[in-house]
Amino acid sequence: MTDVATGFRTAATSGLDVLLTHSPTLATVSGDHRFDDRLERLDPASLAAERADLDLALAALDAVDPAQLSADDAVDQEVLRVALLSRAFTLDELRPLEHDPLEPNPGTALYTLLARDFAPLGDRLRSAAARLRQVPASLAAARDALTVAPRVHLETAAGQFAGTRSLIRDELAAALEQEPALGAEVEPARSAALDALDEHVAWLRERLAATDGSADGDPRLGPDRFSRKLALSLDLGKDTAGDAADTVLALAEENLERVEAQIAEAAARLGGGVREVLDRLAAEGAVDDSTVVGMCREALAATTAFVQEERLMTVHDDPVEVIVMPELYRGVAVAYCDPPGPLEAAPLPTYFAVAPTPADWSAERSRSFYREYNAHMLHQLTIHEAAPGHVLQLASSRRFPGSTPVRACLWNGAFVEGWAVYAEELMSDRGYPGVGGPDGNAALRMQQLKLQLRMTINAILDIRVHTRGMTEQEALRLMVERGHQEEGEAVGKWRRALLTSAQLATYFVGYAAVRDLVADLRSARPGWDDRRVHDAVLAHGSPAPRHVRALLGV
Repeated sequence: MTDVATGFRTAATSGLDVLLTHSPTLATVSGDHRFDDRLERLDPASLAAERADLDLALAALDAVDPAQLSADDAVDQEVLRVALLSRAFTLDELRPLEHDPLEPNPGTALYTLLARDFAPLGDRLRSAAARLRQVPASLAAARDALTVAPRVHLETAAGQFAGTRSLIRDELAAALEQEPALGAEVEPARSAALDALDEHVAWLRERLAATDGSADGDPRLGPDRFSRKLALSLDLGKDTAGDAADTVLALAEENLERVEAQIAEAAARLGGGVREVLDRLAAEGAVDDSTVVGMCREALAATTAFVQEERLMTVHDDPVEVIVMPELYRGVAVAYCDPPGPLEAAPLPTYFAVAPTPADWSAERSRSFYREYNAHMLHQLTIHEAAPGHVLQLASSRRFPGSTPVRACLWNGAFVEGWAVYAEELMSDRGYPGVGGPDGNAALRMQQLKLQLRMTINAILDIRVHTRGMTEQEALRLMVERGHQEEGEAVGKWRRALLTSAQLATYFVGYAAVRDLVADLRSARPGWDDRRVHDAVLAHGSPAPRHVRALLGV
């Protein structure tokens, strides 16, 4: 190994350590358990120390000449550099603690300790108690930092903090029943944390009721900050921030017209107009809270079997569990894939989490939800979240043998989401029958194109909301009329656009990049079958698509 390579690996390990040290929750989620007894420090002095450490890490990384590194190490250098710059941008300009009350929620820090058996339960409970003892001071610091918050953020935070309270009250109590000897150590911390959460939720609700304007913050980032955040989130490369939003918006609006024509043709083949056919499919595939999780389990078995039979990619035999989404994560997305941390030594399952309708929803709102997420759509959702989407892609990603842990820890959202959307199209093109029957694939194709519309509109929403002042009425009309979404789905997506700037665009940008990459690789390697092409694309971890393209030489 050359001195340059050794220097890079030292700088990379130290730089990643800066990110993990200052974000103990990220460390735990990643499978690094050195900081399981800590919470993020939210006071100004700790944030200033983190910012100084980021500068030192960037300087050490930039001192290494990428031209003297291997191709893989050069990619890791750029991946880490973008992650460090993104965190610096967050601290310097986004400053989420000042306006986002979702930021200090300790739910993930505690849930990860309880949900995964990476260590004996007693050890994890001791770590949980240490984190619980820090909750009162952490929430107090968050209240001190928050100035003017958007109403949608306050409403969502109140619900999710209540979910965290339920986690501590119920799931931690259940865990303690298995380790009663730890009650004297854990119970005082648990009681104090519950009191602190009650105080904090009451404070959030007071802010919502206040008439002083403190709940009237604008959730929109504005053109400049949004475009820079988007370029960093997507890892588009240097000198892309200035026109990133405009470029993506133009491509998305062009794609919307193309997919509208395709779904109209697909509906005509099923004997009707788009809305008529979608309504018919929704009625055929009735789902409710009692059946949704079981149907996703059945869809997981069917999609995985199809991938194996058609040799679409290598299927690794990693354990997967379909679970009910924890309450503290509800209110933003309908489902997610939660794999074990990439640094995790224990053999842990991947969770495919599905959210039933909240208990306080009306019967009509729940029916609307399940018209959107009918049986046909659940198969499409499972393709995206599991096979051949996130579950199988991330299983391949975990097997990348990098010289540093950088690429294992720092996934690129555009590549991960782009692959999952590409997987939807792949399964439709290869004839996956969905729920079966003579029109099974045709019905699945309708859902796949509907999700293409949704994905494309997601990008348009993301950009137009944060840079062009799109109103709620305009957004809902776009989603319902051109995206054929149920009203409940559209209302939820409007909230998500306000809550998660520069995230909704990752699906469209990533899909376009992965689709083009696969097409170019097929042209360059005409003798390769599906499995060989896809395994090659997935063999490099989960960096931005531009890095995968460079590593494959296409």
